[in-house]
Amino acid sequence: MHAIGLIELNSIAVGVEVADAMAKTAMVEILTAKTICPGKFIALIGGDVAAVRQAIGAGLEVLPETVVDHFVIPNVHPSVLPAISGGNAVDNVAAVGVIETYNVATTIEACDAAVKAARVEPIRMHLAFGIGGKSYVVLTGDVADVNAAVEAGAAVASAKGFLVQCVVIPRPHKQVVEALL
Repeated sequence: MHAIGLIELNSIAVGVEVADAMAKTAMVEILTAKTICPGKFIALIGGDVAAVRQAIGAGLEVLPETVVDHFVIPNVHPSVLPAISGGNAVDNVAAVGVIETYNVATTIEACDAAVKAARVEPIRMHLAFGIGGKSYVVLTGDVADVNAAVEAGAAVASAKGFLVQCVVIPRPHKQVVEALL
């Protein structure tokens, strides 16, 4: 898989229709198609860049006024999908960075930008379940890298108008790290 694409919608019914349209339009794999809080729906697909772009284009045409956000990430960083699925194992946590956004799509984009900008690893991504539709990603690495990564990811979220907050915590307490895993 070279690319991922996501459409986040404010309608569950239209979300199902969008996922169907994307799958029928191009040779893509539906990685997830599900409801998220608060009553929204996400459809995440993967495949080669051209197919993902074509499928996202078709999905966006279904009922554009229901689209909250969307993206296509060519050459997605290999650590992003495991972070979406539940997290990456990490041994040593020198610093923690958190990027919080108002939606799922922007958090995933911010994570990809962050891990491409510096030597960091996403510990986990929490995507709009039980937190009012907000999402966040937790990154780790050395302090300088986490600072650079959070700055890059926050810039993506801020440019889209969806950044809530971001922080970098050097030498986080062991209990905080355990709570995040």
